[in-house]
Amino acid sequence: MESILLDGVSTEITGTMTLGDLLPDMDQSTVIGVIRPGTFAQETTRNLQIKTTSGEIVVEMLADPTWILKITGPPLHYADRNSAAFGPFVSDLAPERRPHLYERGDLILGCVGYNPTESHLVFSRTRHTADHGAAVGGGVIGRVVSGRGVLDRWTSGDHIEAISPILSWADTSRSFTTHDSTLLLEDGMAIITHIEVTAEGYDPDGISTRTATSVEHLLLALDSGHLTADRVASTHLRDERMAGSQVPSEHTKGRREGTVTVRTRGSGSGCIYIYKEDVPGIASHTVVGQVTHGLELIKLAKARERIAIQVTPSRFDMLGRSLDEAISSGEARGLKVTADSEEPDRVVIDQTPPTTLEVLAAGEVAFQTVPLSQVIDLILDDQNAPDSTAIFRRLTGLFWHDIGTLPLFFTFEDVFLFKPKIPTGVLITPENIPVERAPAAALGLTNDARKGAGMVGIRLSENSEFGPTSEPFDGTNLIGTVINTDKLKTLKEGQIVYIREAKR
Repeated sequence: MESILLDGVSTEITGTMTLGDLLPDMDQSTVIGVIRPGTFAQETTRNLQIKTTSGEIVVEMLADPTWILKITGPPLHYADRNSAAFGPFVSDLAPERRPHLYERGDLILGCVGYNPTESHLVFSRTRHTADHGAAVGGGVIGRVVSGRGVLDRWTSGDHIEAISPILSWADTSRSFTTHDSTLLLEDGMAIITHIEVTAEGYDPDGISTRTATSVEHLLLALDSGHLTADRVASTHLRDERMAGSQVPSEHTKGRREGTVTVRTRGSGSGCIYIYKEDVPGIASHTVVGQVTHGLELIKLAKARERIAIQVTPSRFDMLGRSLDEAISSGEARGLKVTADSEEPDRVVIDQTPPTTLEVLAAGEVAFQTVPLSQVIDLILDDQNAPDSTAIFRRLTGLFWHDIGTLPLFFTFEDVFLFKPKIPTGVLITPENIPVERAPAAALGLTNDARKGAGMVGIRLSENSEFGPTSEPFDGTNLIGTVINTDKLKTLKEGQIVYIREAKR
């Protein structure tokens, strides 16, 4: 029986089977990686899989890991709240004889009594300072990148069963990406349909919130379930959809194969990077995740191709959702949920904690709501005014959440004017200006042709002379339509108005 590897799982094929037969629900907008049989070679990464009697972990080694593969079956020699050590074995370690600061997940080469013949692999369970008989600089030789919860399960009687390198497939000339559903499958072919990424700080057995803000940026950027290769370089692939966003530098370290980062300053700030090979760390990049499946697809992707991607955990952001939906979503993820009201027809406008990692780490979330009657739905015209709608989403907060705000500045007759704060340097060029008439219920944005650039307006009736912001047509960009205009009549000047994009 012939077979292929489908996302790493052996799958039988019969006859003249095509890619479409294998994947009947194949998304034609994303590419799939194909590696033909006999055209790829195995290569080792610097990652090691360490199998113990209480579970498996993956360690990213900071140097050549060859020597560690020779260590066979060391038992757990000692363990306390801060660390767990397996050994002894003989090494050429030269201990420094001084304490060092270690982070959770650090793997240290240390020794007992400063004796190299009593060397141990020491795993740091907590952030702590100690003298583990390590070499100059602290002796950190690697970091646990997967399975950190196993560190806390080790107890007397545990031992390391096996240490093995993690293998990857090297790219070759006959490997390629495709969305051709008629492609004939071949015996031994490898098919990669998507990428999987685990967010930095996330582990089902213990969540760190150190990277909560930058990881939230990653989850938002990839919430659509796809990655776009806006730029392809020899060392990395870059998705630019969040370009221009401000992201804090929370976790700077070496960018190794499969590392996912966000640029925090300079050109390309906010962009997502995935690395094909090891490069040195840099202060302008913060680490937000690690590819755990499908790195071959990153290596094969060409410019402008879209790739399916899954990030763990999925984002938890209920802003803009009905309270009933938010409560159901929270309970489905095992959270304790509270809200400021039990009344029906409420919409979530804030949540505490604000980020996914913080919510999951706390195991609870609190929602702040307003009545649905205070939320105005609208449709934005991305097709005819893509630049203006992008600016509007950032001004109102719709770029980051499913609900935004507008401060009501002034009302007269059937016109409602809103004055959001415009950041320095934002240019609103003329786009989709009215011709002959501005339609009723239109949403407008004053462009740079007028002094009031950035003013947002809604006019309930159509007009053949002025746009929604009461500017002449050449100063008005039409950016959308307001659905429930009846709610506007209850608004008062100075009020914060909540807005949502209607689902189409």
